[in-house]
Amino acid sequence: MKKQKSLSILAATFALSTLLAGCGGGTGTGGQSATPQPSNNSGGSTGGASGATEKLVIAVVGPMSGQYSDYGSTAKAGAEYALKEKKEAFKALGFDVELSAQDDQADPKQGVAVAQMLISNPDVVGVVGHATTGASITAAAQYEQEKLVMVSPSATGSDLTEQGKKIVHRICARDDQQGSKAAIFAKNQLNVKTAFVMHDKAAYGQGLAEEVKKQFEKDGVQVLGYEGVTAGEKDYSAILTQILAKNPEMIYFGGYYSDAGIIVKQAREKGFKGVFMGGDGYDSADMVKIAGAENANNVVFTSTVGDMGATEDGKKWITDFESATGNKVGIFTSFGYDSMGVMLNGLEEAIKANGGKKPTREQVLEAVHKTKDYKGKFVNVTFNEKGDNDFASVYVYKYEDGKKVFMGEAK
Repeated sequence: MKKQKSLSILAATFALSTLLAGCGGGTGTGGQSATPQPSNNSGGSTGGASGATEKLVIAVVGPMSGQYSDYGSTAKAGAEYALKEKKEAFKALGFDVELSAQDDQADPKQGVAVAQMLISNPDVVGVVGHATTGASITAAAQYEQEKLVMVSPSATGSDLTEQGKKIVHRICARDDQQGSKAAIFAKNQLNVKTAFVMHDKAAYGQGLAEEVKKQFEKDGVQVLGYEGVTAGEKDYSAILTQILAKNPEMIYFGGYYSDAGIIVKQAREKGFKGVFMGGDGYDSADMVKIAGAENANNVVFTSTVGDMGATEDGKKWITDFESATGNKVGIFTSFGYDSMGVMLNGLEEAIKANGGKKPTREQVLEAVHKTKDYKGKFVNVTFNEKGDNDFASVYVYKYEDGKKVFMGEAK
């Protein structure tokens, strides 16, 4: 590695360790930190030859603090549970696989800093994450240089897998799938004829909104306006007054629950009784808390995650997970679990292909990239050449009396 690049990584590591010390996001399971440790990642050492286990690290990255922490923390909980189930199997192969949870705060710049820190630790052989699109895109550029594979449970932005980076994979549907199917559902199932489309100017929200607008126009739904707003505002009265003057049957907002909840509440207070719609960024109990249970009625959203409790097997898994962890299942618990499952399956294949020795990052990448017909607990996975999942689907939910209600698959 060039001297200049090494210095930049060390600087990023120092800056990030200082920041994470304040938010508690720098350690993973058992207090393991993603700071560099002496290790040989050449693939030349034998895992179980001496009877001692050799360390491997899988990082789980997403927002673990802040307003989007539901996404990172629920994915981490699922991933941690999946790893716990497989730890003994890897010990039998001669490896102690540890989890390192890292907080990127859903910030693209922080995503780069975390990625550089993980790259500098030679024990890290894979990343489950990042959870959000913006941070995933910037981090992927760093991972690509070092052949460090990532499997995201939830980054839906279409651009993520369109940039030709081999390290990028995700098990969820893309925004162009989610957005177009949302618009088709709105027209065919909700009988929407007029809509105003909004977004939060960020990669995820704007990407969804653009796809919805495109599909509405294709299907003859009249788009009365298309506007971006600034995420994190507390008062959207001005834009809502303009929107309601156009009398749309639906307001589609591409963004996250923290902003959507405020927009729903303020629009209802201004008398809007129509349908609100958004993407999986609405999937949080805090959406109802912010908007108010009554205001949240008639709020519909798509999700890349199906109904976990739809089958007896799923119900049992939820009970077992909550009993074992003390956590309630959340938006990306299931896909965090299956993303870690995909990563561990690839890691195991890489170890076997390397004669039982510690695999290189590139060997793990090759094994994960070849994933085909993996039977996850909640989603099956076959990666295409871009890293998208051939089995990814889109589902629809609504809020009713303060509760999330499953409406079915969006087709």
